[in-house]
Amino acid sequence: MLCICKSTRFLFRRKLTVAASSTSQRLQKHFSADSLQTLLPRSRISLFSPSIKVEFSSPVASTLLLNRTMAGQSESKSIHDFTVKDAKGNDVDLSTYKGKVLLIVNVASQCGLTNSNYTELAQLYEKYKTQGLEILAFPCNQFGAQEPGTNDEIVEFACTRFKAEYPIFDKVDVNGGNAAPIYKFLKSSKGGLFGDSIKWNFSKFLVDKEGKVVDRYAPTTSPLSIEKDVKKLLGVA
Repeated sequence: MLCICKSTRFLFRRKLTVAASSTSQRLQKHFSADSLQTLLPRSRISLFSPSIKVEFSSPVASTLLLNRTMAGQSESKSIHDFTVKDAKGNDVDLSTYKGKVLLIVNVASQCGLTNSNYTELAQLYEKYKTQGLEILAFPCNQFGAQEPGTNDEIVEFACTRFKAEYPIFDKVDVNGGNAAPIYKFLKSSKGGLFGDSIKWNFSKFLVDKEGKVVDRYAPTTSPLSIEKDVKKLLGVA
C-alpha cells in the first residue's frame, strides 16, 4: 500500500511498480530520476508489505537510500576480495592472484572422478602455469564422504600420486549454511543447470584475470576439455 502525506506532491513519468512475494518477501522498485527530483522538502513515502517498510523523509535521504539499495543489489565482488586458509591453516589473500587466470575446483581423494581429474589438472597446470594459470584446489567431504583425510593426508595424496604442484587449501564445505564464503560467491556468480548448489566433487569455476567468474563446468567435464577457454582468458594462441 502506498501512503502519501497530503502536503506531498509527486510527478511520476514512469510507472512505480511494487512487487511483493509472500515467499521471497522481495521488493522491486523502479523509480525514474525525474520522480526523485520532484519530491518536495519534508516529503514522506511509506511502502508497506507484510514484512517490508521503507520510509523516505526527504528528497536527499530518499535518493541516498535508493542508491544504496540498488548498489547493494548490483554489487559484484571479485575473487580477489576473499581470504582463505591454506592446508596449514595460514591465511591466503586471494588478491595475490590478480592478473592470473584461476581454475577453482572442489577435490576429493576417493571419488570415481579422482584419477582422471587429478591427472588432467596436473597436465593443464604444467602446460600453462608459466603463462598465468593457477589452479586452486579446495578439498571437500560433503559428497559421499569421499575426502575423509586430514589436510596433510590430502596434500600428500595429491602431490605424491598425481604430482600436484598447484596449491591445495583447507578442507571446506561448499554447500549449506557453513559453506565457505568464496563458494557462496562462486555459486551466486554462476549458477548450475539445476540450481546454485555444487552437485559433486570436481565442479570447476573459471575466473578471469580481474577476479570475475566467467564459466562453470560440471564434475564430469574433464579439465583438458576446457583448455580452449583457459587459453582464451590467458590470451595465448
